[in-house]
Amino acid sequence: MPTLVSSDQTPLHYRVIGDGPRSVLLVHGWMVSGAVFDELVEKLDTAGLRLVIPDLRGSGGSGAPASGYTLEQHARDVLAVADHAGLKRFTVVGHSMGGQLAQWVAAQEPSRVEGLVLLNTVPASGMQLPPEAVGLFRTSAGDREKQKTILGLACKQLSEAALERLLKDSGAVAPASIQSSFDAWTGGGFEAKLASITAPTLVLATDDPFLPPAFLREKVVHLIRGARLAYLPGPGHYPQVERPAETAALLTSFLAGLGQQ
Repeated sequence: MPTLVSSDQTPLHYRVIGDGPRSVLLVHGWMVSGAVFDELVEKLDTAGLRLVIPDLRGSGGSGAPASGYTLEQHARDVLAVADHAGLKRFTVVGHSMGGQLAQWVAAQEPSRVEGLVLLNTVPASGMQLPPEAVGLFRTSAGDREKQKTILGLACKQLSEAALERLLKDSGAVAPASIQSSFDAWTGGGFEAKLASITAPTLVLATDDPFLPPAFLREKVVHLIRGARLAYLPGPGHYPQVERPAETAALLTSFLAGLGQQ
């Protein structure tokens, strides 16, 4: 399990799966770690692929400093992992807040990012939540019942086993990450960067109650040149966990399309 040190000396952990010529960087979102992609990886044909899956600071095997949970620092960390793993050209797959980071990376390094897949992404502009949701989300660190409530609100087709895995993962995320990363992704504020994205972009929308298809079309798809929307009915906010086979099929199809360009 490779580990590197970030620009502010935080240890960053990541996994590498496969050794194919096509590199795919999988970036997770808030309140989880890179383990959120486990079900997707199980369903993915990894032949020809090299998957790199970081744990963002404050989660999984990475360090949990008191600060540094801004979108810019998270994106810097993701790029540090890409560099450490030797990724010269790669596709970025980002989920939720990780979708924001994927957009940031694609805008920052357009010559290196050959494809962009955004799963139920938070827009670059951030998003407003009702006050009661803000209170619940920001104070959920280490609180199984609150995190279970959040997952219950966000998901539509989560099995009991998958819920338990997510709760185990979420319960270990550092309080500083829960609070400060929440403030970062709701705040957003970098939509002006999106004009720099040149990679073919696929935005996956589901029946996510927080990020419905019409919202993602307006706030994400219309702002990224040539981006396309795919709608997968049924699951909520975690399609890679709720419907991993269908999500893997969409990703495989997208990657195959890149090879024909």
